[in-house]
Amino acid sequence: MITFQTEHIEMPAIDLEKVRTWVKAVAATYGKRVGKISYFFCNDEKILEVNREYLQHDYYTDIITFDYCEGNRLSGDLFISLDTVRSNAEMLDTNYYTELHRVIIHGVLHLCGINDKGPGEREIMEAAENKALLLL
Repeated sequence: MITFQTEHIEMPAIDLEKVRTWVKAVAATYGKRVGKISYFFCNDEKILEVNREYLQHDYYTDIITFDYCEGNRLSGDLFISLDTVRSNAEMLDTNYYTELHRVIIHGVLHLCGINDKGPGEREIMEAAENKALLLL
């Protein structure tokens, strides 16, 4: 089950059913099944609060992924700051919805086991994001 909620912000104008189908398709390419994935769309203030409280990080980010996966079943809570997504889209000179979809799938790719913090991992994550976006 994939759910979408908002906190202090309007729900983005995306096709939620299409996103659900897409997330399941991407998960399947990694041999995974979707359990319970909850997306929480929020503003910068909320993501900073979550980052400070749970990760002890004092900075804004576009997404925070809490991984509750068991075996091949993906489960997690994904907090996405729509403010940061918009800022990143402007900075990267890309479409807001393209960037939003990239961030939506970024969290799923983390749940699939792809990391982006170590040497060479960012390039692997970007390639996986680009491949996933082609499935949308």
